[in-house]
This record gives sequence, structure tokens and C-alpha cells, in this order.
Amino acid sequence: MKKLCILSVMLLLLAASGAIAQDVRYNFDKDAPFATYKTYKWVPIKDAAKVSDLVDKQIKDSIEAQLATKGLSKVEGDKADLFVGYQAAVTEEKQFSSYSTDFGYGRGWGRGGWYGGGMGSTTTTGQTSTIYIGAVALDMYDVANKSLVWRGMASKTIDQKAKPDKQQKNLTKAMQKLLKNYPPPVK
Repeated sequence: MKKLCILSVMLLLLAASGAIAQDVRYNFDKDAPFATYKTYKWVPIKDAAKVSDLVDKQIKDSIEAQLATKGLSKVEGDKADLFVGYQAAVTEEKQFSSYSTDFGYGRGWGRGGWYGGGMGSTTTTGQTSTIYIGAVALDMYDVANKSLVWRGMASKTIDQKAKPDKQQKNLTKAMQKLLKNYPPPVK
């Protein structure tokens, strides 16, 4: 019985940690010549929501660090192989947590048991909290063909309430996960 209780608690903690983990997805053009891309230039994405200058710098720094490990160099002129842009979104969700306590006279004595009726008590306690969910979508466009060749999205990445060090750590971790499969594997 004790092992079952411990196992249940461990599974609950595992499920909770999975619920708050960053979710990463990507897609790409299978015909794009990824091996030929060596340089990139930052471009704004039309109609993308604006983030603060500090968050913009943190996002770009995280992405640039990962692109450098992939052999891509940032350029300022129009001689780039890729145009790179991102969009960021921060949403708020309300979470309601509650728990109940229920007790009576014991097995068969209360709450409609052997003798029916009986005494008992129920207490329900609730709490609401705000969860901030931030997502970053990264787009890469082939300059020569004027087409989108790679797109990735990392959710649960930006937390406006986190301290700056924690924000940077989350972004770095998310961009490592996001760009882990860039360039896409060749078949």
C-alpha cells in the first residue's frame, strides 16, 4: 500500500512537470538547400506584436547564439542567404485550484451507509492564479527564392513576471530545443 501511494505521488509530480514544460514544434520545406545557407539578416515580420526592447534583445541574443552553433553568420547588408524574423506572444490564463475534505463517522455509519443519515462535514477551498504563457515563433526565408523554408515555435517560453536571469535562461533553453533540428536531417 505504501509503495502504491509513493508511486501515485511520483506520477502526479511527473504529470505536473510535463504540463509546464516548453512545447516545441517545427516545419520545413523538404526541397530547400539548407546546406548552402551560411548567412542571415534580421527582418521584422509585418503585423507582429511588439515586445519591449529588453525582451527583443533577449530573444535575438538567444536565437543568434544557437544560429552561430549551426554555422550561420549574421550580416547587416542585403547579401544574406536567409531572412530571419520572429513573433512573440504573451497570453494570460486563469487557473482555479480546489480541494475538498469530507469526513463522517466512518465506514457504514454516515452519509447514507448502513444506518443512513449520520453526521459529517465537507469543506471546499479554492484559489485562483494567473499563468503567463509566452510563445516565440521563428521564421526563416530563402532570400533567393523569396519563400519560407523553416518555421519553428516554442511555447511557454516568455514569462513577464520572471526575473531577468530566469527569463534569459528560459529563452536559451527554448531556443536550444527549437533549433536542435536545424538544419533538418537529410534523407
